[in-house]
Amino acid sequence: METNDNINPVTHLDNHVKEVISGTRKFENIYQSLTRLILGSKDELKKVNINGKSTFDFQVFRNGDKHIVGMHDELNSFVSYIKDAAEGGSSKEMSFVLIGEPGNGKTFFVDYLSALYRKFIAIPENNRFTFQFKNLDKLGKYGQLNRIESQTFEDPMILAMNLFESKSDNIDYLQKLGASDENITTFYTNYRPLGACSDYILQEIKEHTNNDVGVILDHYIDITKVPISESRGTLTGKYAAKDKITSSAVDLLGEESISRLLHITDTNNPYRFDLRRGALARVAGGGIHFADEIFKNKKDLVQVYLGVIQNRTIEMEGFKWPLDTLIVATSNNAEFGRFLAEKEEAPIVDRCRITYMSHNTNYILQKKLTEYALGNQNKTNFLNEKMHVDPNLNYAISTAIVLSRMPKSNKLTPVEMMKLAAGETAGEKSIKTLSEVINELNKDPDITKRFGQKGLGHRNLGRTLQILLERSETQEGKCMYAGDVFIALESVILDYVTTPEDRTKFLNDLKIAKGLHRKNIMTTIFNAYMDEPHAIEKDVINYVNMVIGIDAKNLGPDKIWTYHDPQSGKLVPIKIDEAFIDSVESRLGLGNKEQKQSFRTTISKIYGQKIVKDPNYNFMDNNDLVKAVTEVRLKSDIAGAGSLVGALSNRTNEENQKLYNRVLNTMSNKLGYCKTCALKTIEYFCTHDDEN
Repeated sequence: METNDNINPVTHLDNHVKEVISGTRKFENIYQSLTRLILGSKDELKKVNINGKSTFDFQVFRNGDKHIVGMHDELNSFVSYIKDAAEGGSSKEMSFVLIGEPGNGKTFFVDYLSALYRKFIAIPENNRFTFQFKNLDKLGKYGQLNRIESQTFEDPMILAMNLFESKSDNIDYLQKLGASDENITTFYTNYRPLGACSDYILQEIKEHTNNDVGVILDHYIDITKVPISESRGTLTGKYAAKDKITSSAVDLLGEESISRLLHITDTNNPYRFDLRRGALARVAGGGIHFADEIFKNKKDLVQVYLGVIQNRTIEMEGFKWPLDTLIVATSNNAEFGRFLAEKEEAPIVDRCRITYMSHNTNYILQKKLTEYALGNQNKTNFLNEKMHVDPNLNYAISTAIVLSRMPKSNKLTPVEMMKLAAGETAGEKSIKTLSEVINELNKDPDITKRFGQKGLGHRNLGRTLQILLERSETQEGKCMYAGDVFIALESVILDYVTTPEDRTKFLNDLKIAKGLHRKNIMTTIFNAYMDEPHAIEKDVINYVNMVIGIDAKNLGPDKIWTYHDPQSGKLVPIKIDEAFIDSVESRLGLGNKEQKQSFRTTISKIYGQKIVKDPNYNFMDNNDLVKAVTEVRLKSDIAGAGSLVGALSNRTNEENQKLYNRVLNTMSNKLGYCKTCALKTIEYFCTHDDEN
C-alpha cells in the first residue's frame, strides 16, 4: 500500500549507503571514532620523557584555553584501551575507570574528552546518523504517533544490514548500491541486530506494505543526524551517583511510558518502553557515557552497569537494545576500597580497565593548573578596584602544592624529587634514582602510598586562593601577595586535612616551600639592586662558562676563553675569574680540590646534556648554585647580604634611602611588582623568617 508523500533523496537510506561506500560519510563504532580523533594525524603524537621513562604525549588533549595538563600515564592507558577496543580486542567488553583522590582531575578529563568528541562529531564529514519511521498513521496502530525515531540512535547501516530476513539478501542490497567485498567485510565487523522497538516497527511496516522494500524505503523511513547536545545528554551523557533512595535503574535504562500506551494499541510493542528516559539510550549511537563516582551507587545499579558493560545491551522484560557506547567511570580511593571489601561485587571490577590517577607531580606544569585556579579574568577587590598578582605567587603556591604530593623516600629529599619530576637537575641525583623510587613505591598494594597518589588536590589549591583573596591585607593592599599564600595554605591544611599523619607531613612540606620562596626572593632583590631583571641568571651562566673554560687547552695567560654561545651562535670571549669560581664553590660547601672538581664535572655534564635539547637552558633550576652565586655577588658588591638587609632596613641616612628607592623602582618598573608586593617583599627579605 503506497503513500502519497514526496520522496526526499537526501534522507533516503539508499543515498546514505552510497555516501558511506564512497567515504563521504562514516560507519564506525565509538572506539574507531575516538582512535581517529586522537591518532588521526602523526603530528598529534609526540614522544616525551616523564620521570625517566619514555612515553607518548597526545597533542589533541593539549589544545584550547583550558586543556588537560600532565596525566601522561593515564592518557597512555586510555588511548591504548581505545585502540585495543577499536581493533576488536578485549577492551571492547570493558569500561574504563579512573580511580584517585578527590581534586586530581578525573572528572575534568572525562568532561574534556566529551567536549572534544562533540566538537569532532559536529564536523560534517564525521556526523553520525540515525533513522526515523514516518507515516505510521497509515498503519492504524500508533494513534497520533506519526513519526518514531530509533530510541538508541541506531546507525542507518545497522538498518541496511537488517533490512531483509537473510544475511545474503542484505549483502545483495549493499552490493547493488556499489559496496565491494572489502566494504561488506568492514561493515559486518560492526554488525549488530536492530533494537527491539525498531525491529518490531519495521516488521509491522513490512506486513502493511507486503514486504515491498522499495515502498518502505521511499515512504516509511527517513535518515537524520544524531543530535549533539551536552544539556540533553545526547551523544555524551553523565550519570552522577545519587543517594540510595532517589537513585533508580530507570535513570539509566528508562521505563514503561504511560503516554505511549495511550497511543499504542498492541501492548506487546516494545516501543511502550521509553528508553530516552534513561541516560544510556541517549548515548547508545556511538556516544560516551560518564558514570561519575560509579561505586557510590547502590548494588542494583552497579549490577545494571555490569550487564550493560558485559553485554553492551539495554535489557527490559526480555527485550534487547544493542548499544555502541564507551563507558567511562570515576571513583575516589575510599569508595573503591569499600567496594572491593564486598567480595561478591568482584565481577564488575573484572569488567573494568582500572587506571589509578595520580596528582600532577611536575611543578612547572602545576603553574598552568594554578593559572586555571586563578581564573582568566582580572581580579578586583570588594571596592571593584583592580587587584595585582605578585609575580612570585604562582611559584610559591605551585611548589607548596607539589611538595605535598612527594612521598617520603630514603634516596631523595622532597625538593630533589620535585625537581627531577619536573625534568630539572637536582645536584648529584639523577633521573634514574627517581625512576627507582617510583618503581619501588608503585609496587605497594596500598594505592595511596604510590607516587603522586596522595597530596593536596586542585580543590585545596582553589580554597587557598579564596582564603588569600578574603584576607583584609589582600583587599586593602589590592594585591595577592605571595608571602600570604603560606598562611592561607596552612589554614586549608588545618581545616580540610583530617588525617593527623597527612596534616603533619603537609605542614612540614609547607616549611620547605617557604625556604624555596626565600631563595627566590633573594634572587629578585639582587636583580633589583643591580637594576637588571636577569642579573643573577647572567652571573650563573658566567660561572658555568668559566668552569668549562678553566680547563680549556686554548686558555692563554690572560685567562680569556672564547666560547660558542648556543643562543646567539656567535663566538663570545669571557675572562676566567678564579676568585669568583672559588667563592661560589666555597658557598656550596665544597672544601677540597676533589669536591670542587667533581662538582665542575657535574656542571659540564649537565651543560652538555641540556644545551643540546634547549639552547636557552640557564641553570636557574639549580637552587643551590643560584643561592651561592647570589650570596657571592651580594658579598662582593655590597659587603654581604647583611649589609643590603641593613641598608634596606635602616633608611635614616640619605644614601640608604636612595638605594631603597632604586630597588623599589626597579621592582615596580622592570620586575612586575606593584607598590604593595614590592614593599612587602623587601620587608620579608629584611627579616630572618624561613632562612633555613
